[in-house]
Amino acid sequence: MRKGSCCMFTSGVIGAVLLIMGISLFVSGLFQTLIHNKLKGEITLTEDSKIFATWKNPPPPVYMEFFIFNVTNPDKFLKGEAKPHLTTMGPYTYREYRPKHNVSFVHNGTKVAAYTAKIFVFEPEKSVGDPDMDLVTTVNIPAVVSAGFWVSSGISMYMGSIGTTMFMTHTVQELLWGFKDPLLSRLKTIRPDTDEYFGLMLHKNGSDDGEFVYHTGEQNYLDFGRIYTWKGEKMMSFWKSNQSNMINGTDGSGFHPFLSKEERLNVFTPDLCRSIHMRFEKEVELKGIPAYRFTPPRDVLASGKNNPENEGFCVTPKKCLDDGVLDVSVCRKGAPVVVSFPHFHLGDEKYAKAIDGISPVHEHHQTFLDLNPTMGVPVRAMKRAQINIHLERVTGFPLTRNLNSTIFPILFLNESVVIDDASAARIQKLLLIVTLVSHFPLILVALGVILLLVSIILNVQAFRKISIILQFILHFPTKV
Repeated sequence: MRKGSCCMFTSGVIGAVLLIMGISLFVSGLFQTLIHNKLKGEITLTEDSKIFATWKNPPPPVYMEFFIFNVTNPDKFLKGEAKPHLTTMGPYTYREYRPKHNVSFVHNGTKVAAYTAKIFVFEPEKSVGDPDMDLVTTVNIPAVVSAGFWVSSGISMYMGSIGTTMFMTHTVQELLWGFKDPLLSRLKTIRPDTDEYFGLMLHKNGSDDGEFVYHTGEQNYLDFGRIYTWKGEKMMSFWKSNQSNMINGTDGSGFHPFLSKEERLNVFTPDLCRSIHMRFEKEVELKGIPAYRFTPPRDVLASGKNNPENEGFCVTPKKCLDDGVLDVSVCRKGAPVVVSFPHFHLGDEKYAKAIDGISPVHEHHQTFLDLNPTMGVPVRAMKRAQINIHLERVTGFPLTRNLNSTIFPILFLNESVVIDDASAARIQKLLLIVTLVSHFPLILVALGVILLLVSIILNVQAFRKISIILQFILHFPTKV
C-alpha cells in the first residue's frame, strides 16, 4: 500500500505541476516566441545563414514554356473581312538556370547586391515540336514598330518594294531568339544604331535584368528580400505618378516568414516595368508542405477609371486601355507592346471577343505563388503573361487602311517552378521541429492531464480495495 500511495502521490503532484507549467507557457507564448525569433534570425540574406547558398543558386528547376499564336487568316483580317483566327502552338519548353553573380554586401552589410543571369536550355521531351522546323505566322512586329518612321520619312513605299507585309512567317526559333530582318537592315543604313536582328527573346539568353539591391532582413524580418534599388534607382521614371513608379516588394523568389492570409504581397517584375500585388486565394498542399496560394486580383491590371491606383500607368490620357491590359511601350523603346495575362484572363471581355481562338480559363491562365506561410518559401509558382501588339491604322501607310484597333496576341509564356524533393524534405523536417517546439506547452499539458488521470485511477482503485476489505471485516467479525 505504501508503494501504491507513493505512486498516486507522485503522479498527482507531477501531473499538477506539468499542467500548471504547460498552461502558463502556452498563455505566455514563450516557446512560440523563441522558435519564431530563431527562424527570423535564420531566414536572412547573410553569409552565415542557412538559406544564403540556395538564394544564390536555387536548386528547384525552373521551366519557361512558350505558347505561340499562329494566324490562319491574315489576308482576310487585313482586308477587314474577318477578325483574326488564332491557333496555339506549344509548349516549347526551356530549362531556365538563374544563378546570381557579382554578389556583394553593401550599406554596412544591411543589404546585398546581385545580378541574376537567365540561361535557357531547350527541353525537347517537354516540347510539342522542333523550334528550328515549326513555322508560325504572326504580326510583322519590325514593320509595325518602324511604320511611323517610314511614313514620316516619306518612303513608306520601300516596305512594299521588298515584299514586307503586316504579317510574317518564321520558325519558332527565329521568332523567339532572333533573325536578320530586311526592313531593319535597310533602317540601319539610315539609323546606324538600329539592331538589324529581331526576336522576342533576342539577347536574353545569358543576360540579366540589371543590378538589384535587396534588404537582408537581418534588422527587420519583414524586409527579407525586399528590393531596395534596381539599376541604382529607388524609383522608376516610366510612368506618370510616383505611386506607379515605385519599386515595391521582392522579386518573387522569396518572402518573409510567418505570412498571414490578410497580407498584400508586392512583387516587382522588370518585364512589366512595374510592381504588382497578390492576395490570398486558398490553402493548398504540395509534397506534404502546407501553403497559401496568392494570386493577382482583378484590380492589378484594371484601368485607371476602375482602380485609381493604376491611373499613372496611362501615359497618354486619350489612349488609355481598358481592364486587363498594360501598355508597356514606354519601356520598350516606343514599340506598341501590350502585356496581359494569357487569353486576356481578368481582362475586359471585348479583347477576347475580338479574336477567334482566345478563351480565358482561370485554372490554366492565372498567375500564382504557393508559399509556405511559416518559412515564406515558394513551393510552387506559375508566372503567366501574354505579349500582344497594339495594331492601329497608320495614316499614310496603305497596309493598315482596313485595320481596326486590335490588341493582337503574339504569345504567352508560363514560367514555372516546383520545389524539388530534397528541398521539400528539409522544409518538412524544419516544420516538424517548429511544430513540436511551438506546441511543447500543449505536450506538457497533455502529459499533466495523463498523470492526473493515472493518479485519479490509482486513487479509485485504492478506494475500491479499501472498501472491499472493510466489507469483508464487517461481514466476518472476529470471534472472541
